[in-house]
Amino acid sequence: MQDWRKNMDRFFGENFWGEFEGIMKPPIPHINLYKSDNEILCYVSIPGLDDIDKVDVYVDYATLEIRGVISLQPQHHQLVHEEILQGSFERKIDLPYPVRGDKIHASYKNGLLIIQLHRLIHQETSKNRIKIRSIED
Repeated sequence: MQDWRKNMDRFFGENFWGEFEGIMKPPIPHINLYKSDNEILCYVSIPGLDDIDKVDVYVDYATLEIRGVISLQPQHHQLVHEEILQGSFERKIDLPYPVRGDKIHASYKNGLLIIQLHRLIHQETSKNRIKIRSIED
């Protein structure tokens, strides 16, 4: 697929596929949101993450923003078949209701980043980077 894409870029222009990226490749990472009356749980699939400090998580009022890089390329090997999406990512997710900036928990285990958010009762806005802790087996 990569060789075919490079050939199309050479023929039609350097970034021919840029406009079709969202159609051809779904957004990464994949995210599931679950809500209750006062809590939101966000599950983010980030496989092979070696350094959790390379993922940035921001929460601002009713928006969750996640940035980072998924890189699974082993040394001394060439990619033959790719189904696990990788590369740099930036996702902004609208939350179902505003959340507190002072009561956020994030953890990473078994390829899943789990973010726990709590409903905001009064209005405030501030974008804060969230610390992620690693859970060892």
